[in-house]
Amino acid sequence: MGLQASNGAGADTPPRKARRATRYLAAALAAAGMSTAIATAAQAAPARHTAKAVNNSYRHGLVSMRSFNGHASPSATCSSKCLHYRGGNAGVGVTTGKPKVYLVLYGSQWGTQGTNGQGYATFSGDSIGFAPDLQAFLAGLGTGGEKWSGVMTQYCEGVSAGVTKCPSTAPHIPYPTGGVLAGVWEDSSVASPHAATGQQLGLEAEKAAKHFGNTTTASNRDAQYVVISPKGTDPDHYVENGFCAWHDFTGDSSLGSIPGPLTAFTNLPYLTDQGANCGGGFVNPGNNLDGVTIVEGHEYAETLTDQFPAGGWTANSGAETGDLCAWKTVGPGRAQNLTLSTGSFAVQSTWSNLAAKGAGGCSVSHSTVT
Repeated sequence: MGLQASNGAGADTPPRKARRATRYLAAALAAAGMSTAIATAAQAAPARHTAKAVNNSYRHGLVSMRSFNGHASPSATCSSKCLHYRGGNAGVGVTTGKPKVYLVLYGSQWGTQGTNGQGYATFSGDSIGFAPDLQAFLAGLGTGGEKWSGVMTQYCEGVSAGVTKCPSTAPHIPYPTGGVLAGVWEDSSVASPHAATGQQLGLEAEKAAKHFGNTTTASNRDAQYVVISPKGTDPDHYVENGFCAWHDFTGDSSLGSIPGPLTAFTNLPYLTDQGANCGGGFVNPGNNLDGVTIVEGHEYAETLTDQFPAGGWTANSGAETGDLCAWKTVGPGRAQNLTLSTGSFAVQSTWSNLAAKGAGGCSVSHSTVT
């Protein structure tokens, strides 16, 4: 697969009263000799976000924070064969070749690069291990016979707009045999802005494409670039707007001008700063890295099924395959651990039109469809 790792050249906090209450609780627990894990849990509890729904013109597949009151439940937005093909955008509907995911560590704040015992890139500014955890997850997809990836293979392009099921003759999303991690690059040539705009994130994706030698639209046809901002930053004001990530492509005019070949990219903040708000401990209590793979898995799946939004597979509401199953805690489509050859990782389910004997539903497992 040719993994490339190279080096170019505050955490959000709850409201003041909540911070004060947390400090008092921690002090009281310490005085009583009680476990500091309880204090840690208090610190990780989601802060309430009551902002109005944000402008989603370019924020496709937006993952709302768990505390944000704007996200809808799957049952409220979808029933039966929910996802419809939208006819493609710039000739692209879904990923049809071997998926390739490039991780872009945006900014000098990531610090000194190293390598861990598993061969994954590490960074001195990433004490929690966000980057190596994400590398292991992406490298493990399509290994060990996992069937989470099989759910996405039911979707295709080259069919009429409005259809809900793909014939075997149409180009389907392939099963990602052997992993999807295609490269890792720390762009330390500049400091990441505190609050990068959507346009700046798209420009960084184009910069990464050039770094990896993908200088044409054809060479980016099955690629996606995950632009990860460093700890303490607020890309696209995700904290204030109450979301954890989104994806788009550089041809979206609502982002502003982004010269270069058409590329798909994801805005992935350093979301462990937000703890439980963005999935910390959602499946495995106490593990703040749960949200890293839940949220990126959400955006990865949606980029596969709607690579250049919104020409791929969406519901009539505009929701994508991951949106319909976000933060689900009960039922067969609840978030859970996925076992890969590279480890065990928390993931959410994605929408399957084929689930429940064709009635549709959130699914974490499906045989490969061709």
